[in-house]
Amino acid sequence: MVKQQFLQTGRLMRLILRRDRLRLPIWLIGFLFVTIGTAALFKGLYASHEERQQMATTFDNPAVTALIGPGYGLDHYTEGAMMAHQMLAMTLLIIAVMSVLLVVRHTRSEEEEGRVELIRALPSGRLSNLTSTLLVMALTYLVLALTTGIGLYSLGIESMDLNGSMLYGAALGITGIFFAATTALFAQLAQTSKGAVGLSFLLVGLGYLIRAIGDVSNETISWFSPFGWVLGSEVYVNDYWWPIGMTLIVSLIVAAVALYLNSIRDLDAGFLPTRGGRRHATAWSRSHLGLTLRLQKTSIISWAVVIFIFGATYGSVLGDTETYFAEIEIMKEVMANQDGISMTLQFVTMVAAIMAVLSTIPVIMAINKMKKEEKRNRTEQILATAMSRYKFLGNYILVAIITSIITLGAGALGLSAAGAAVVEGDITFMELFNAIMIFLPATWVMVGLAAVFMGLGRMNGLPWLYLGFVFIVIYLGDLLQMSDAVRNLSVFEHVNSIPLEDFELIQSLVLSVIAAGLMLVGLALYRRRDVTG
Repeated sequence: MVKQQFLQTGRLMRLILRRDRLRLPIWLIGFLFVTIGTAALFKGLYASHEERQQMATTFDNPAVTALIGPGYGLDHYTEGAMMAHQMLAMTLLIIAVMSVLLVVRHTRSEEEEGRVELIRALPSGRLSNLTSTLLVMALTYLVLALTTGIGLYSLGIESMDLNGSMLYGAALGITGIFFAATTALFAQLAQTSKGAVGLSFLLVGLGYLIRAIGDVSNETISWFSPFGWVLGSEVYVNDYWWPIGMTLIVSLIVAAVALYLNSIRDLDAGFLPTRGGRRHATAWSRSHLGLTLRLQKTSIISWAVVIFIFGATYGSVLGDTETYFAEIEIMKEVMANQDGISMTLQFVTMVAAIMAVLSTIPVIMAINKMKKEEKRNRTEQILATAMSRYKFLGNYILVAIITSIITLGAGALGLSAAGAAVVEGDITFMELFNAIMIFLPATWVMVGLAAVFMGLGRMNGLPWLYLGFVFIVIYLGDLLQMSDAVRNLSVFEHVNSIPLEDFELIQSLVLSVIAAGLMLVGLALYRRRDVTG
């Protein structure tokens, strides 16, 4: 009887692998390229132990700890300790996002589109769809763990031995498995894919924030976060394997609970109650723009709250940065140093850029919602009315622009409100606020880029790849000494860093014009293409 519950799991695994035959390799190759490439660059970046120790001193402060995690091995800052300290936490965050998107795609989204019902009408097990998804995720992260570990060890760096390298790979893999399991659980609790994604991202955001707060104030708090568990392995320093084993056990328990709930849940149902809507739609909701904004309201508000908390968290520790950064010469290589500008403000510019990238994620998601509506055959019903294609896509572009203002504004408000209260000196609320809001035109360029690919009807993942590149340039551009030619490929590099540089109206206007041009191109392309293409 139990065996029947998993009937055809292997065949469904092959189906998932076939459907993601491009998506999964791109994810894996991207992670390998960035991880191994960064480690190779670290090898020749600092010629002596003294230079590495001086760099370690720059990272031994609460603001950096909140951003990238605790600095294990700062007293002996080898290439391995440097790699784990500066790269692992951010990579884990990206892997968590990858897990959420992939699992929801093959579970709750499949249910909403009616594919799971078709599969269950055939001789297949009740748990086969969820089980096949979890097994594919486990296989994917096993491959990632092994290739990353072997790749790092093959570089031949003395401080990156085989044990530490395999532990680094295992940390990446187990994080993916954990968030795959938790997302599978939320897919049973929530009634919609939007709800499952929202709950999963809420866990990711809270986990990272709890880790940041604990690493700065009390190490015990960090152990209430899955990110704290994995970072507690102290890769390339003490190489503890037991946090990986603990995370695996918790993941298996969560996966088992998800499978049990799936076995007793009705198709298209969820265990969390869904609040009933209005009996009659409001006048605003009867318009396409109002309806589009209403459908994305929960997602926008959730992202705004998370980004506000991120901004407030980093703003609250800015008061200590000046003490730690004072008279450290190597910081001139990491952040542009200008006379009369405090090191705190210079650090703010880097944090502001990272938060601007984070705020761009829900912006791209807002416009890509249109693709989901198209796949569910709802677009044709709307376009069969008097609604023009220009107005249809234009409404999604407008919602994305509104989302960008809300999310960047939330991050700027959190950073400035908390930062202005703890930083002494002449740093004002508006300086901190404008440090993030200056990136608004660059975010609109990302909206235009997403609109172009929406107009083409294919390759909608390329804006995500470009956003990943932008993040790498911001986060690692100075440390890896990227050339200006490479850095200039990022639109965020063409934004002046306030208050290090003066605001230039022409610069913002040029970016806004480019964004408007891309949006118009997207509208023109969408006017001509088949809506099912």
